[in-house]
Amino acid sequence: MEEIEQWFHDLRIAKRSTQKTDDLTYLLDIDCIKSPTGQSSHLVAVSCSNHCIRVYNKQTLALVQQFQGHSAPISGIRFAQTNSQLLYSASCDGTLKCWDVRSSSTDAVQIFKGYPNNAFASFDISCDDLVICAGTEKIKEDTYMVFWDARSGTNTDYPGAQGPLGVYSETHNNDITQVRFHPSNPNMVASGSMDGLVNIFDISQETEDDALLATCNSDSSVSFIGWSGKQHQQIFCLTYDEGFFLWDLAHLHNDEPITLVKMQDARKSLKLDSGSLEYLIGGFYHKKADRLFVLGGSHMGKLHFLDCEAGGLAYMYSLREGHSAIVRAFYWDPEDNSLLTCGEDSQLVLWKPNAIETTTENKPPMKLPSDMQKKMRVHGKSAYKSKK
Repeated sequence: MEEIEQWFHDLRIAKRSTQKTDDLTYLLDIDCIKSPTGQSSHLVAVSCSNHCIRVYNKQTLALVQQFQGHSAPISGIRFAQTNSQLLYSASCDGTLKCWDVRSSSTDAVQIFKGYPNNAFASFDISCDDLVICAGTEKIKEDTYMVFWDARSGTNTDYPGAQGPLGVYSETHNNDITQVRFHPSNPNMVASGSMDGLVNIFDISQETEDDALLATCNSDSSVSFIGWSGKQHQQIFCLTYDEGFFLWDLAHLHNDEPITLVKMQDARKSLKLDSGSLEYLIGGFYHKKADRLFVLGGSHMGKLHFLDCEAGGLAYMYSLREGHSAIVRAFYWDPEDNSLLTCGEDSQLVLWKPNAIETTTENKPPMKLPSDMQKKMRVHGKSAYKSKK
């Protein structure tokens, strides 16, 4: 455990990239190229509140490419798992687009379109890069998980964009805020929604009813989900009122409790050495340490590492002076124990062990109101249910 804590204690700012115009934009999401084991990622992409995507050299944070192809907010970005030059994005404009980050062209190489009035709030691509799934916002009474064959998009305008393979429409009744494919099983996908539910599916099954393996209830609006554990048989969830839940899917078919951790509000449960925990950003499973970590923050940009222990989250360490406003996303690179963070101060910050920052520019916080806190709703109280 001391070695693990030292990883975080040693982190220092190595580089930061700040937009050079007066029209500052939020940096909303982040992803890095998936590199072979033993190699660190070399490109990082961020989505921005002005509907553009920027691609940077990870080591220097020099801008490499910029894509401006969506007409509404971008809800997520993902690099392909097996083809590192392809970057996917989903948007509330009803399209998913694929970009070639090594091409000089800024046009999308593939376009995937949903059904009329679809606005995509989340998405992911399977570990074998064959299937894309996106979750929609609720339109009237309809909420969908939409699926495409990732190999069959088109580079033409919207009228010829690739249509979906099909949809799931019966398992959520509000905006689907999260979609996460299993890290090694391309047929398993989890979804999280504003209805408080986290659903796990086996998409190799013929029908949606047969595909639904289990439903876990967070009692609140889901903000983040991810896979954890040595065999990735656990799934964790963060909520918009700063709750944290961890479920073990291996216990679906025995008498062991599926719920391992249930924290309704981490802000009230945790005591920090300095500062305060005001929101949770996301989490990541560290394979080498065999531990699940969660990153939280303060509205003034301080970052807090939290460790998932039996029964809840425990405070580990805080990073200071990197950001001056809410941090919206991060990426942990286990190959070199580095961290990338981005947020509402328009900064992309690279943290590395024992680094010395070579640039000192720091932007003031943005004065636009944050949309981190979304409207809550009443939720059911059943902790989970299994189909089997």
